Amino acid sequence: MEDDKGGAVHLESSFENTFMPITTFASGEGLAYRPDIFCFPIQIVNVCFIGDPNKPEDGWVLVDAGMPRSAKKIIAAAEERFDRAPTAIILTHGHFDHVGAIIELIEHWNAPVYAHKRELPYLTGKSDYPPADPSVHGGLIAQMSSFFPHDGINLDDRVQPLPPGGNIPGLPDWRYIHTPGHTPGHISLFRQDDGTLIAGDAFVTVKQESLYKVMTQEQEISGPPKYFTTDWEAAEKSVKKLEDLNPYLAITGHGEPMFGETLKDNLKLLTQKFNEIAVPKQGLYVHNKLH
Repeated sequence: MEDDKGGAVHLESSFENTFMPITTFASGEGLAYRPDIFCFPIQIVNVCFIGDPNKPEDGWVLVDAGMPRSAKKIIAAAEERFDRAPTAIILTHGHFDHVGAIIELIEHWNAPVYAHKRELPYLTGKSDYPPADPSVHGGLIAQMSSFFPHDGINLDDRVQPLPPGGNIPGLPDWRYIHTPGHTPGHISLFRQDDGTLIAGDAFVTVKQESLYKVMTQEQEISGPPKYFTTDWEAAEKSVKKLEDLNPYLAITGHGEPMFGETLKDNLKLLTQKFNEIAVPKQGLYVHNKLH
């Protein structure tokens, strides 16, 4: 691949060929939750296609890039739904399960990639994330998390900062909300007109630390995945910020979408009992959070 000036673009990842032998019963079975919102589960994570296939003039946008080695599945699902490349790829954050296929997708579609400016060090080869913390307990996935990649990725100049003010390239009806805590530059996406929220990992709808609950997708409100979350004060504020939006539909990075009064009641519960529900009782990154 070459840049616009004919020079080679060197995109680098140390985990793009990593294989994680964990999956859910829903993996590969995408569903449209609105005419222009398609949620596609890849093993243990969700990616989203935003765009109406019946309105090709509007284009479409991919949110997040799934697990390592998932590019072919994402491309096949996208080609079945659309007859064109996405106008942009938006990253909620840069953990391995959300950018696992990003290099292959960039090379296939040549689409611009956007992320929050505070996430760019982890996407341009300048920083690695803190390692996962298996001491948070909660289940087998938490115990396995020390083996999860925490390296940054180098997308060079193929990733750009999202513009200030909340606007999202390619999505004029949406805005992004900075929801740090899980990572410094984590974002969520919101459409006010119909209350649709793409939350990323700001909160999730499955107990992500438990292998059984992840595999069965037993729905349960939870904070961000405990083993990778490093700032619990910020994470709590981010959840409250999202509850204040009063969303009707939430698609999270892990777990099945949540709707209506169920979503409203569960978000209220999470904000009221954040320490009890979300914050681990022990761990490397909970020293500043009182219980």
